[in-house]
Amino acid sequence: MNNSPLLKVVNLKKSFHVSSGMFSGSSLQLKAVNNVSFSVEEGETYGLVGESGCGKSTIARLILCLDNPDQGEIYFRGTNIFTLQGVEKKKFRRKVQIIFQDPYSSLNPRKKVGSIIGEPLLIHKIVPKNKIRDKVFELMNMVGLQEDHYGRYPHEFSSGQRQRIGIARALSLSPELIVADEPVSALDVSIQAQTINLLMDLQKQMKLTYLFISHDLSVVKYVSTKVAVMYLGKIVETASNDELYSSPLHPYTVALFSAVPVPDPSVRKERITLKGEIPSPINPPVGCVFSSRCPVADSNICFKKQPPLEEKRDGHMVACWLKN
Repeated sequence: MNNSPLLKVVNLKKSFHVSSGMFSGSSLQLKAVNNVSFSVEEGETYGLVGESGCGKSTIARLILCLDNPDQGEIYFRGTNIFTLQGVEKKKFRRKVQIIFQDPYSSLNPRKKVGSIIGEPLLIHKIVPKNKIRDKVFELMNMVGLQEDHYGRYPHEFSSGQRQRIGIARALSLSPELIVADEPVSALDVSIQAQTINLLMDLQKQMKLTYLFISHDLSVVKYVSTKVAVMYLGKIVETASNDELYSSPLHPYTVALFSAVPVPDPSVRKERITLKGEIPSPINPPVGCVFSSRCPVADSNICFKKQPPLEEKRDGHMVACWLKN
Protein backbone atom coordinates (compact mmCIF):
# COMPACT_ATOMS: atom_id res chain seq x y z
CA MET A 1 0.00 0.00 0.00
CA ASN A 2 1.33 3.44 -0.95
CA ASN A 3 1.28 5.72 2.10
CA SER A 4 3.07 8.64 0.46
CA PRO A 5 1.18 11.93 0.14
CA LEU A 6 -0.48 12.88 -3.12
CA LEU A 7 1.53 16.12 -3.26
CA LYS A 8 4.82 16.83 -1.49
CA VAL A 9 6.61 20.17 -1.63
CA VAL A 10 10.25 20.11 -0.46
CA ASN A 11 12.44 23.15 0.30
CA LEU A 12 10.84 25.24 -2.44
CA LYS A 13 12.42 28.59 -3.31
CA LYS A 14 11.44 31.10 -5.99
CA SER A 15 12.77 34.61 -6.56
CA PHE A 16 11.99 37.19 -9.22
CA HIS A 17 14.24 39.84 -10.70
CA VAL A 18 12.95 43.37 -10.17
CA SER A 19 14.52 46.55 -11.49
CA SER A 20 16.28 48.73 -8.91
CA GLY A 21 15.65 51.85 -10.99
CA MET A 22 15.10 53.16 -14.50
CA PHE A 23 18.70 54.20 -15.03
CA SER A 24 20.60 51.88 -12.71
CA GLY A 25 20.77 48.93 -15.11
CA SER A 26 20.80 46.50 -12.18
CA SER A 27 18.14 44.25 -10.68
CA LEU A 28 17.21 43.02 -7.24
CA GLN A 29 15.96 39.64 -6.04
CA LEU A 30 12.40 39.48 -4.69
CA LYS A 31 12.11 36.33 -2.58
CA ALA A 32 8.53 35.24 -3.23
CA VAL A 33 8.84 31.71 -1.80
CA ASN A 34 11.62 31.01 0.66
CA ASN A 35 12.30 27.39 1.64
CA VAL A 36 8.71 26.10 1.86
CA SER A 37 7.85 22.46 2.57
CA PHE A 38 4.48 20.77 3.07
CA SER A 39 2.51 17.74 1.93
CA VAL A 40 -1.11 17.17 0.90
CA GLU A 41 -2.75 13.81 1.56
CA GLU A 42 -5.15 12.30 -0.94
CA GLY A 43 -8.76 13.31 -0.35
CA GLU A 44 -8.08 16.20 2.03
CA THR A 45 -8.41 19.96 1.69
CA TYR A 46 -5.15 21.69 2.57
CA GLY A 47 -5.67 25.37 3.35
CA LEU A 48 -2.90 27.86 2.62
CA VAL A 49 -3.55 31.25 4.20
CA GLY A 50 -1.73 34.56 4.54
CA GLU A 51 -1.71 38.20 3.55
CA SER A 52 -1.56 39.31 -0.07
CA GLY A 53 1.99 39.08 -1.38
CA CYS A 54 3.12 36.32 0.99
CA GLY A 55 3.79 33.86 -1.87
CA LYS A 56 0.62 31.73 -1.94
CA SER A 57 -0.14 32.17 -5.65
CA THR A 58 3.53 31.71 -6.57
CA ILE A 59 3.39 28.27 -4.93
CA ALA A 60 0.27 27.53 -6.98
CA ARG A 61 2.06 28.45 -10.21
CA LEU A 62 5.02 26.23 -9.29
CA ILE A 63 2.74 23.27 -8.54
CA LEU A 64 1.08 23.73 -11.94
CA CYS A 65 4.49 23.91 -13.67
CA LEU A 66 3.73 27.44 -14.88
CA ASP A 67 7.01 28.57 -13.27
CA ASN A 68 10.25 26.80 -12.46
CA PRO A 69 11.73 27.00 -8.96
CA ASP A 70 15.17 28.30 -8.08
CA GLN A 71 15.53 25.40 -5.68
CA GLY A 72 13.51 22.51 -4.30
CA GLU A 73 11.27 19.76 -5.58
CA ILE A 74 7.56 19.07 -5.91
CA TYR A 75 6.48 15.42 -5.95
CA PHE A 76 3.12 14.26 -7.30
CA ARG A 77 2.47 10.61 -6.45
CA GLY A 78 6.17 10.22 -5.74
CA THR A 79 7.42 11.71 -9.04
CA ASN A 80 9.33 14.98 -9.23
CA ILE A 81 7.15 17.05 -11.58
CA PHE A 82 10.10 19.16 -12.75
CA THR A 83 11.69 16.11 -14.36
CA LEU A 84 8.63 15.36 -16.51
CA GLN A 85 8.83 15.87 -20.26
CA GLY A 86 6.57 15.42 -23.28
CA VAL A 87 3.74 12.93 -22.87
CA GLU A 88 4.37 12.43 -19.15
CA LYS A 89 4.12 16.15 -18.50
CA LYS A 90 0.88 16.32 -20.47
CA LYS A 91 -0.53 13.48 -18.35
CA PHE A 92 0.45 15.36 -15.19
CA ARG A 93 -1.33 18.50 -16.39
CA ARG A 94 -4.53 16.47 -16.76
CA LYS A 95 -4.30 15.34 -13.15
CA VAL A 96 -3.75 18.81 -11.64
CA GLN A 97 -6.12 21.65 -12.50
CA ILE A 98 -6.75 25.16 -11.18
CA ILE A 99 -9.77 27.28 -10.28
CA PHE A 100 -8.78 30.91 -10.76
CA GLN A 101 -9.56 33.82 -8.47
CA ASP A 102 -11.12 36.14 -11.04
CA PRO A 103 -14.20 34.68 -12.77
CA TYR A 104 -14.10 37.53 -15.30
CA SER A 105 -10.56 37.50 -16.71
CA SER A 106 -10.17 33.70 -16.46
CA LEU A 107 -12.76 33.08 -19.20
CA ASN A 108 -12.16 33.91 -22.86
CA PRO A 109 -14.85 36.52 -23.73
CA ARG A 110 -14.78 35.47 -27.40
CA LYS A 111 -15.71 31.86 -26.72
CA LYS A 112 -19.06 30.38 -25.79
CA VAL A 113 -19.51 28.34 -22.64
CA GLY A 114 -19.64 25.04 -24.50
CA SER A 115 -16.31 25.76 -26.15
CA ILE A 116 -14.68 26.93 -22.89
CA ILE A 117 -15.63 23.78 -21.00
CA GLY A 118 -15.06 21.46 -23.94
CA GLU A 119 -11.66 22.77 -25.03
CA PRO A 120 -9.64 20.67 -22.51
CA LEU A 121 -11.52 17.56 -23.69
CA LEU A 122 -10.59 18.38 -27.29
CA ILE A 123 -6.92 19.06 -26.52
CA HIS A 124 -6.37 15.98 -24.38
CA LYS A 125 -8.65 13.76 -26.49
CA ILE A 126 -10.48 12.45 -23.42
CA VAL A 127 -13.67 11.65 -25.33
CA PRO A 128 -14.45 11.34 -29.06
CA LYS A 129 -15.35 14.62 -30.79
CA ASN A 130 -18.94 13.55 -31.31
CA LYS A 131 -19.30 12.92 -27.56
CA ILE A 132 -17.83 16.23 -26.32
CA ARG A 133 -21.15 18.05 -26.33
CA ASP A 134 -22.77 15.36 -24.15
CA LYS A 135 -19.81 15.45 -21.74
CA VAL A 136 -20.04 19.25 -21.50
CA PHE A 137 -23.75 18.99 -20.68
CA GLU A 138 -22.89 16.49 -17.95
CA LEU A 139 -20.28 18.84 -16.46
CA MET A 140 -22.64 21.81 -16.65
CA ASN A 141 -25.30 19.85 -14.81
CA MET A 142 -22.77 18.91 -12.09
CA VAL A 143 -22.02 22.55 -11.29
CA GLY A 144 -25.60 23.79 -11.52
CA LEU A 145 -25.64 25.29 -15.01
CA GLN A 146 -28.48 24.75 -17.48
CA GLU A 147 -28.13 23.24 -20.93
CA ASP A 148 -29.33 26.42 -22.62
CA HIS A 149 -26.21 28.15 -21.22
CA TYR A 150 -24.12 26.10 -23.66
CA GLY A 151 -24.28 28.64 -26.48
CA ARG A 152 -23.92 31.82 -24.41
CA TYR A 153 -20.89 34.05 -23.87
CA PRO A 154 -19.29 34.74 -20.45
CA HIS A 155 -20.51 38.36 -20.32
CA GLU A 156 -24.09 37.07 -20.16
CA PHE A 157 -23.52 35.50 -16.74
CA SER A 158 -23.19 36.69 -13.16
CA SER A 159 -19.88 36.34 -11.29
CA GLY A 160 -21.13 33.24 -9.46
CA GLN A 161 -22.21 31.58 -12.70
CA ARG A 162 -18.89 32.43 -14.32
CA GLN A 163 -17.04 30.77 -11.47
CA ARG A 164 -19.20 27.68 -11.98
CA ILE A 165 -18.08 27.67 -15.63
CA GLY A 166 -14.49 27.80 -14.42
CA ILE A 167 -15.14 24.93 -12.01
CA ALA A 168 -16.71 22.84 -14.79
CA ARG A 169 -13.66 23.48 -16.97
CA ALA A 170 -11.34 22.39 -14.13
CA LEU A 171 -13.36 19.18 -13.68
CA SER A 172 -13.47 18.31 -17.37
CA LEU A 173 -10.27 16.23 -17.28
CA SER A 174 -11.24 14.31 -14.10
CA PRO A 175 -8.30 15.70 -12.09
CA GLU A 176 -6.95 14.26 -8.85
CA LEU A 177 -5.79 17.57 -7.39
CA ILE A 178 -7.40 20.98 -7.79
CA VAL A 179 -5.54 24.14 -6.83
CA ALA A 180 -8.25 26.61 -5.79
CA ASP A 181 -6.55 30.02 -5.81
CA GLU A 182 -8.85 32.40 -3.90
CA PRO A 183 -11.86 30.84 -5.67
CA VAL A 184 -14.53 32.85 -3.81
CA SER A 185 -12.80 36.13 -2.92
CA ALA A 186 -14.30 37.97 -5.91
CA LEU A 187 -17.85 36.79 -5.16
CA ASP A 188 -20.64 38.22 -3.01
CA VAL A 189 -20.94 36.62 0.43
CA SER A 190 -24.16 34.72 -0.37
CA ILE A 191 -22.63 33.41 -3.61
CA GLN A 192 -19.46 32.47 -1.73
CA ALA A 193 -21.44 30.07 0.47
CA GLN A 194 -23.09 28.43 -2.55
CA THR A 195 -19.76 28.03 -4.34
CA ILE A 196 -17.99 26.59 -1.29
CA ASN A 197 -20.79 24.09 -0.72
CA LEU A 198 -20.61 23.12 -4.40
CA LEU A 199 -16.85 22.51 -4.11
CA MET A 200 -17.32 20.35 -1.02
CA ASP A 201 -20.10 18.33 -2.68
CA LEU A 202 -17.92 17.79 -5.76
CA GLN A 203 -15.04 16.69 -3.56
CA LYS A 204 -17.15 13.90 -2.06
CA GLN A 205 -18.66 12.96 -5.40
CA MET A 206 -15.40 12.85 -7.39
CA LYS A 207 -12.95 12.03 -4.57
CA LEU A 208 -11.01 15.24 -5.19
CA THR A 209 -8.07 16.69 -3.29
CA TYR A 210 -7.91 20.46 -2.86
CA LEU A 211 -5.11 22.90 -2.19
CA PHE A 212 -7.29 25.81 -1.07
CA ILE A 213 -5.51 29.18 -1.15
CA SER A 214 -7.17 32.10 0.60
CA HIS A 215 -6.69 35.10 2.87
CA ASP A 216 -10.13 34.56 4.43
CA LEU A 217 -9.68 32.64 7.69
CA SER A 218 -13.41 31.93 8.06
CA VAL A 219 -13.61 30.28 4.65
CA VAL A 220 -10.48 28.22 5.25
CA LYS A 221 -11.81 27.04 8.62
CA TYR A 222 -15.02 25.84 6.96
CA VAL A 223 -13.43 23.86 4.12
CA SER A 224 -10.00 22.66 5.27
CA THR A 225 -8.70 19.58 7.03
CA LYS A 226 -5.18 20.99 7.49
CA VAL A 227 -4.04 24.61 7.41
CA ALA A 228 -0.69 26.29 6.81
CA VAL A 229 -0.10 29.96 7.60
CA MET A 230 2.34 31.89 5.40
CA TYR A 231 4.17 35.13 6.08
CA LEU A 232 6.69 36.78 3.78
CA GLY A 233 7.39 33.70 1.68
CA LYS A 234 7.65 31.21 4.55
CA ILE A 235 5.27 28.87 6.35
CA VAL A 236 5.25 29.92 10.01
CA GLU A 237 2.67 27.47 11.36
CA THR A 238 0.78 24.39 10.21
CA ALA A 239 -1.61 22.01 11.97
CA SER A 240 -4.94 20.26 11.61
CA ASN A 241 -7.92 22.59 11.22
CA ASP A 242 -9.29 21.98 14.72
CA GLU A 243 -5.90 22.27 16.40
CA LEU A 244 -4.87 25.48 14.66
CA TYR A 245 -8.13 27.34 15.19
CA SER A 246 -8.49 26.26 18.83
CA SER A 247 -4.85 26.69 19.89
CA PRO A 248 -2.76 28.87 17.54
CA LEU A 249 0.85 29.17 18.68
CA HIS A 250 2.68 31.57 16.37
CA PRO A 251 2.24 35.26 17.30
CA TYR A 252 1.31 36.09 13.69
CA THR A 253 -1.43 33.43 13.62
CA VAL A 254 -2.76 34.64 16.98
CA ALA A 255 -2.90 38.21 15.65
CA LEU A 256 -4.70 37.07 12.48
CA PHE A 257 -7.34 35.17 14.43
CA SER A 258 -7.92 38.15 16.74
CA ALA A 259 -9.03 40.17 13.71
CA VAL A 260 -11.71 37.71 12.57
CA PRO A 261 -15.18 39.24 13.20
CA VAL A 262 -17.52 37.38 15.54
CA PRO A 263 -21.23 37.39 14.53
CA ASP A 264 -22.38 37.53 18.19
CA PRO A 265 -22.38 41.20 19.38
CA SER A 266 -22.26 40.09 23.02
CA VAL A 267 -18.86 38.48 22.52
CA ARG A 268 -15.88 40.77 23.02
CA LYS A 269 -12.54 39.84 21.52
CA GLU A 270 -9.20 41.40 22.31
CA ARG A 271 -7.86 42.70 19.01
CA ILE A 272 -4.09 42.43 18.56
CA THR A 273 -2.89 45.34 16.45
CA LEU A 274 0.43 44.69 14.73
CA LYS A 275 2.71 47.69 14.54
CA GLY A 276 5.01 48.60 11.69
CA GLU A 277 5.01 47.74 8.01
CA ILE A 278 5.42 44.34 6.40
CA PRO A 279 9.13 44.02 5.47
CA SER A 280 10.04 43.98 1.80
CA PRO A 281 10.53 40.51 0.29
CA ILE A 282 13.48 42.07 -1.54
CA ASN A 283 15.23 42.60 1.80
CA PRO A 284 13.62 40.28 4.37
CA PRO A 285 14.71 40.30 8.04
CA VAL A 286 17.87 38.39 8.94
CA GLY A 287 16.18 36.49 11.76
CA CYS A 288 12.54 35.49 12.06
CA VAL A 289 10.54 36.96 9.16
CA PHE A 290 7.95 38.23 11.65
CA SER A 291 10.42 39.69 14.16
CA SER A 292 10.00 43.35 13.13
CA ARG A 293 6.24 43.25 13.90
CA CYS A 294 6.10 40.61 16.63
CA PRO A 295 4.85 41.92 19.99
CA VAL A 296 6.87 39.32 21.94
CA ALA A 297 10.10 39.17 19.91
CA ASP A 298 13.30 38.49 21.88
CA SER A 299 16.17 40.69 20.73
CA ASN A 300 18.68 38.03 21.80
CA ILE A 301 17.60 35.53 19.15
CA CYS A 302 14.51 36.50 17.12
CA PHE A 303 16.27 39.27 15.20
CA LYS A 304 19.42 37.24 14.61
CA LYS A 305 18.49 33.72 13.52
CA GLN A 306 15.67 32.15 11.51
CA PRO A 307 13.62 29.64 13.52
CA PRO A 308 13.06 26.23 11.90
CA LEU A 309 9.56 24.88 11.36
CA GLU A 310 9.43 22.32 14.17
CA GLU A 311 6.78 20.10 15.73
CA LYS A 312 5.76 21.63 19.07
CA ARG A 313 2.70 19.41 19.61
CA ASP A 314 1.45 16.29 17.91
CA GLY A 315 1.20 17.31 14.23
CA HIS A 316 1.43 21.02 15.11
CA MET A 317 4.43 22.70 13.44
CA VAL A 318 5.59 26.21 14.37
CA ALA A 319 8.52 28.39 13.33
CA CYS A 320 9.06 30.37 16.54
CA TRP A 321 11.93 30.47 19.03
CA LEU A 322 9.62 31.31 21.93
CA LYS A 323 7.19 28.37 21.60
CA ASN A 324 8.29 25.12 23.24
